[in-house]
Amino acid sequence: MDAQWIRSRCLALPGVTEDLKWEKDLCFLVGGRMFCVLVLDGPFSASLKVDPEEYDALLDTPDILPAPYLARYKWVQIRGPKAFDHKQWGARLERSYALVVASLPSRIRRDLAELN
Repeated sequence: MDAQWIRSRCLALPGVTEDLKWEKDLCFLVGGRMFCVLVLDGPFSASLKVDPEEYDALLDTPDILPAPYLARYKWVQIRGPKAFDHKQWGARLERSYALVVASLPSRIRRDLAELN
C-alpha cells in the first residue's frame, strides 16, 4: 500500500477531485471539501475524517495521531502505510468520503447520487 494506491482509491469515488495545497499536500475533495490529505514531502502520512465515536480509540493505535489543524473536526493522521491493511484502508477512505458527503448541502448530495 502506498500513496499511489490511496490516490487511485480516492479518485474512483464519485465526484472526487484532487488538488495540491500548501505546496506539499495532495488533497482529495468531494463537493469542494477535503476527505483525505496525503503529505507528499517526507515520510508517509495521510489524514482522514473518522466517526466521532471511533476517534479516541483510534488515537490509542500506534502510528495514529490527531491530525494537525483538523483534530477538532475528528480527523486523524496516519503515519505509516502499515497502520491498516488494504481492506481497512479502503474502508477508512470510503467512510471519510461518506462523512464529508453527509455534511454537504442536499443539492450537491443529489448531484453525487446521480453519478453512481
